Amino acid sequence: MTMNNQGRPTAPGTIEANELPTISGDRGLMHEEPLIFELGRPGMTGVDLPEVQMSEARLGGMRRKGPVGLPGLSEPEVVRHYVRLSQTNYSIDAGLYPLGSCTMKHNPRLNEKMARLPGFADAHPLAPQKTVQGAMEAIAQLMNWLTTLTGMPAVAMSPKAGAHGELCGLLAIRAAIEARGENRKRILVPESAHGTNPATAAFAGFTVDEVPAKGDGHVDADALEAKLGLDVAAIMLTNPNTCGLFEKRIIEIAEHVHRAGAYFYCDGANFNAIAGRVRPGDLGIDAMHINLHKTFSTPHGGGGPGAGPVVLSEALAPFAPLPLLVHDSKGFRLIEDRADLPEGANPFGRMCAFHGQMGMFTRALAYMLSHGADGIRQASEDAVLSANYILASLKDVMSAPFGDGPCMHEALFDDSFLEGTGVTTLDFAKAMIDEGYHPMTMYFPLVVHGAMLIEPTESESRESVDRFIHVLRTMAEEAKAGKTERFGGAPRLAPRRRLDETAAARKPILRWKPKDLPQAAE
Repeated sequence: MTMNNQGRPTAPGTIEANELPTISGDRGLMHEEPLIFELGRPGMTGVDLPEVQMSEARLGGMRRKGPVGLPGLSEPEVVRHYVRLSQTNYSIDAGLYPLGSCTMKHNPRLNEKMARLPGFADAHPLAPQKTVQGAMEAIAQLMNWLTTLTGMPAVAMSPKAGAHGELCGLLAIRAAIEARGENRKRILVPESAHGTNPATAAFAGFTVDEVPAKGDGHVDADALEAKLGLDVAAIMLTNPNTCGLFEKRIIEIAEHVHRAGAYFYCDGANFNAIAGRVRPGDLGIDAMHINLHKTFSTPHGGGGPGAGPVVLSEALAPFAPLPLLVHDSKGFRLIEDRADLPEGANPFGRMCAFHGQMGMFTRALAYMLSHGADGIRQASEDAVLSANYILASLKDVMSAPFGDGPCMHEALFDDSFLEGTGVTTLDFAKAMIDEGYHPMTMYFPLVVHGAMLIEPTESESRESVDRFIHVLRTMAEEAKAGKTERFGGAPRLAPRRRLDETAAARKPILRWKPKDLPQAAE
């Protein structure tokens, strides 16, 4: 393997392998794209703006003394730059996204069309409430769907994403405990929990007590029960858990928690595995956030904002944060002032300035209305079927620590099948890039050594999943047979070779310096 003059690898059988680099530095449609600051030059602009006379008095002495420092490019140059960058990125529109615990599902274009309707897209958070009755009715419909799907009586809509929803649930729990005149400061968190769980508990002023997992990947319910005491405020548990398994003793766990006077918080990141099949309220859960951007259409990690509504049990419903959306003779309105609260309401405060994220609400409601109750149930069933198909098809060549039974929406493998090959989980995942696939989630959950967590979601066809399985089977068989050429130094065919991620984390370059470029001196 050789490198060309752009630092790219060259593959056998190509022109570059014969050390004849391209004149342009590009490789066919794979362009060598510089930073936009490197492309820009002084005086170039894509628009013509009139000269504006600004007085110092008007700006209060705050007028900029030097140049802005933005790159100057024509409109075609800007468009080409970002199109070329998009071609170097993997996306759900390009292929299967196997990331576990992230739910990278297809985003139906219908939902995008609905979110772009002027009445939703142009709604301003400071608009008079009488002018946005349609948007507020859409929020109310979404709230009804969420409470129906979860079997919970109330939902707080303002949290912006998962961790924000966790904080909302714990603040409601803290308010309920304080209303009882108690001082409970300990939160029980399984060791397989998402990292935001203990972080959120600590941020909310609680101490975190870790609960171990058993050898079968489930939380140790007996150890959890033994940790319960009068100082325990709540448990935070994910179900299905991060090993892709349904916690079979969850109702028993809820009963023990409530008997101890504590509350049950459920991380709803994996709700897409049970939506339409299981109602969390029936399991004894008191609070659960729902990632609308993971469960109901918009791909998590898609670059846009999220939304993390929190459903609340009857015991926690009075403590839902402001504002409260109500419907009466005056129409839909948001209650902002404690003086206007209905009887029994005792909000812990506010989560944010405004009421949630309209774009995410619109997408999620469009997804729900277009699928219907039966469609949402089928989506969950198909997600679980796809994951179990992958587990059953690969566990004979890739080691599955919990492969004796069915999984839920994601299949978990470890690195023991690579023992003695010299190939690591990272090598295996990076080699997938050369095959045209984004790697699966690596090294998570932490309770499994060298973890490889695969979540195909419900949106992949049988043919798509079969191609993916074929690639992974072949890679695993080659590694075990000592054919490790494709793994060392992979990826070879990507726009860039493997990065030194440790150095990037320890020595990040956070600021671009114009003086480093020749044209900056012009």
